[in-house]
Amino acid sequence: MQYSEIMIRYGELSTKGKNRMRFINKLRKNIQEALAIYPEVTVYFDRDRGHVYLHGADYQEVSESLKKIFGIQNFAPSYRIEKTVPALKEAVQTIMQNIYKEGMTFKVAARRSDHSFELDSRDLNQVLGDAVFDVLPNVQVQMKKPDITLRVEIRSDAAYISHEEIRGAGGLPVGTAGKGMLMLSGGIDSPVAGYLALKRGVDIEAVHFASPPYTSPGALKKAQDLTRKLTAFGGNITFIEVPFTEIQEEIKEKAPEAYLMTLTRRFMMRITDRIREERGGLVIINGESLGQVASQTMESMQAINAVTNTPVIRPVVTMDKLEIIEIAEKIDTFNISIQPFEDCCTIFAPDRPKTNPKIKNVEQYEQRLDVEGLVERAVAGVRILEITALEDESDDLSRLIDNLL
Repeated sequence: MQYSEIMIRYGELSTKGKNRMRFINKLRKNIQEALAIYPEVTVYFDRDRGHVYLHGADYQEVSESLKKIFGIQNFAPSYRIEKTVPALKEAVQTIMQNIYKEGMTFKVAARRSDHSFELDSRDLNQVLGDAVFDVLPNVQVQMKKPDITLRVEIRSDAAYISHEEIRGAGGLPVGTAGKGMLMLSGGIDSPVAGYLALKRGVDIEAVHFASPPYTSPGALKKAQDLTRKLTAFGGNITFIEVPFTEIQEEIKEKAPEAYLMTLTRRFMMRITDRIREERGGLVIINGESLGQVASQTMESMQAINAVTNTPVIRPVVTMDKLEIIEIAEKIDTFNISIQPFEDCCTIFAPDRPKTNPKIKNVEQYEQRLDVEGLVERAVAGVRILEITALEDESDDLSRLIDNLL
């Protein structure tokens, strides 16, 4: 017997009242995008359950993908059975003979949505339980927390049997909590921050700053690959590449070395906020962890934040590096993050950056720069790419060639 579908149960969505269907529809779309790598798979949702029809796709691979998608409480692979009592009896006997080990307990939990079926739920439990005893006379029934629960659903099209329940990622479907702009570098922290924002339903768009020729095509592809890893948790993500060379050269030429990082981060914050405003975002998200580097002291955060009134969410701010690395390994971004490509935050990093920058000093140094003009030109030059779970090698190649020219 082969699994024909995977039945999905919703998590927190059951508490959403009048918004329930909006949440369910968003989860369905996210699952469809995340499972686009399996072209034979189809997805159907009703008010109570989601159904992923395998059509011959590898159950184990699809299951691994589903485990990552936020908004799923649990899911169960199911067998599609002819909707007759003899077929159901034969199916439960075959399943139990395949999975039963001596000493295990079981129960049958039947549910009949097709009320025209000849047996109601109680009778079905009895008949199918007796069928199990016919082939396994020593098996024991246990109504509370049995080792095996045979779930039987009688629907209009067929009957479905499942016995395995797999825990999902929980959280909220991505996109149900509004949009946020993720400041995505090539490091370890920002992808983890993006993952944690996704878990609470935030639809992220990744904003990445590139400074060719100081940053390489490999650094850009690294950021895109990190973004692609994040699509596993809620579907497609918009990737926004910001040209940052002119700004970094201007800062290096006209500002004191100790303030290079603070000024750089303030420009990044301004640009991200401008993009957020144009694209309907509500918050800015970054991977700052308190005290980890010079730009992440409280004094530095205050000086950098001073350029915007937009809420800035820092999901990893209280975590130490080992905690962040543990999550990065879990979500499969760590090995990409440690690839040796420099990003905008490291290419001009001073030997002794200011750890307690004064806002009045920062503002004084910015008077030497055409702040508004630099921001406007950077925003006007952004390039936008839709990152999907299915890698398009031709797109990546064209981007690499374009950056080399």
